[in-house]
Amino acid sequence: MKAVEVTGSIDKNGNLILDEPILAEEHSNRVRVIVLFTDQEEIDPDDTPIEEVKAILRRGFQQAKAGQTRPVSELWSRIDTKS
Repeated sequence: MKAVEVTGSIDKNGNLILDEPILAEEHSNRVRVIVLFTDQEEIDPDDTPIEEVKAILRRGFQQAKAGQTRPVSELWSRIDTKS
C-alpha cells in the first residue's frame, strides 16, 4: 500500500474535493480514505494556499525582469537572527 497526502474540502453534498489531483503511478481503481478535520486553531499560518504562492512567485519574477531587485547583502541584513 502507498500513501499520498493531499488537502481538500467537503462540499455541502458530502463530496470530497481535493485541492490538487493525485497522479497515480499505478492505475488502481480502489483507494482507502481517512478524513482528518482541522480545527480553526490548528491551521498552520505558514500553510499558504498554492494559488497564493503562485501569484507571489509570478509577481516576484515580473519584478526581477523589470530590474526591481535588491542586493542579497541588504536582504540578509534585514533578517533577525536573534530568535
